[in-house]
Amino acid sequence: MNPPRSRVGERGQITIPKQLRRSLGIRAGEDVEFELRDGALVVRRVGASDPLDRLVGLVDERLDVDAYLAEARGPAWSAGRDAAKAGRRPARRQK
Repeated sequence: MNPPRSRVGERGQITIPKQLRRSLGIRAGEDVEFELRDGALVVRRVGASDPLDRLVGLVDERLDVDAYLAEARGPAWSAGRDAAKAGRRPARRQK
C-alpha cells in the first residue's frame, strides 16, 4: 500500500490528506508546526488547547458568580423550613 501523497503548489502550499488529518484530529483553522528531522519534514499539530480557553472574552459584562449561583439554586437548606415541607418535625440539635 502506498503512503498518502500531496503535491506542493506554486506558493509552497500542500494539502494534508484527509485520512491523516482525521487520525491526528487536525481541523480547518488549526495550527501545525514543522520540524526538519534527519532529512525528513515532520508536521505536528500544535498542542491542543483547552476548549474552555476559546470561551474567554466572549462575555463583556461582569458577573458575580457566587450571587448568580445563590439566586439560581434558591435559599440554602434549613432544618426548620425544609422538614416542615416534607411533613416532618425538625430534627433536634444534639448538645
